[in-house]
Amino acid sequence: MVMTILARYFAARFVLASLAVFAGIFALIITVDYIELMRRAASVATVSGWFVAQTALFRVPLSLEKLMPFCILIGAMSCFLALSRRLELVVARASGISAWQFITPALLSALVLGTLATTVYNPVSAEMQERSKGMETKIFAGGNAPAEGANFWINQVTDDGQTVISAARSQDQGLKLTGLTVFRFDPSGPFKERIEAQEATLEPGRWVFKKVRRYGVDNPLAEEETFTLPTTLTAAQVRGSFSTPETVPFWQLPDYIKSSEKSGQATAGYRLQYHKLLARPFLLAAMVLLAAAVSLRFFRFGGVQKMVLSGVAAGFLLYVLSKVTEDLSKAELMHPLAAAWLPVCVGGLSGFLALLYQEDG
Repeated sequence: MVMTILARYFAARFVLASLAVFAGIFALIITVDYIELMRRAASVATVSGWFVAQTALFRVPLSLEKLMPFCILIGAMSCFLALSRRLELVVARASGISAWQFITPALLSALVLGTLATTVYNPVSAEMQERSKGMETKIFAGGNAPAEGANFWINQVTDDGQTVISAARSQDQGLKLTGLTVFRFDPSGPFKERIEAQEATLEPGRWVFKKVRRYGVDNPLAEEETFTLPTTLTAAQVRGSFSTPETVPFWQLPDYIKSSEKSGQATAGYRLQYHKLLARPFLLAAMVLLAAAVSLRFFRFGGVQKMVLSGVAAGFLLYVLSKVTEDLSKAELMHPLAAAWLPVCVGGLSGFLALLYQEDG
């Protein structure tokens, strides 16, 4: 059945419907993001609209990655409803093909799409997110436009005393910072000086600041092209403070988890992200089962609208469950493996049992 023309037809219809939903959400997100970036960059006269559009384009893939299960759910529902409305499923049933046979191509297509999303799309979206941060830095480096979100903070203690570093933006998972304000204290505790710098880069054993302005308690303002600040922080420790699990590519997650463990950083969030990426193909297949359970009803029987709303509600509840398990895992109250696979099992079994009841009684 899988290799027949009919199976390929059903698979193509499902893939096209899912891609259409994906493209529609992409257009919506990039439009809203572009308008927001243009509003924030309105005071920067040197930035072109095309450059802002490129920045918005690089920011969108990471957001779309989180919405991918819902794209598959809505795409599968629209595909099955269209096939049912055009009586194609009726003809398939009349020819002796069961519901399990004509949803199999969609299930296999969802597994393939999920595998590609994990192994190809995720690294690309992470790389584009890093590029968008660099482009945002070029837009807002002058300080005339506000930075998005709260600042990043680092606290370090060395033989020279305590140093508190505040950065407006982060690149390369914290290894490069821009829009900095540094507060230095003597080893005995009193405030020593405040430093403002345009950017800073972490090198082995030191921070290197560029375009620096130093404000001392008893000293006049001093401007320096570069300034070096000793540090005991390692690259793994800084990444643990600045990077988020979603911005680490799939292929780098295992090595990242190992290095974070060696440096004593918490790895629960990164382990959860790794297992979620491994479970993504099966989560998309579970969404297809949920969609099939609410979309295969004949139109002449009525009640299609209620079934569709129940499918959307089931997807929303599954999203709530995934967020709850994610928070429990990050708080180390649930194992990352269980937190990543529990929504997959609940969604898949719910769709399977509902479909089993409808088709086989």
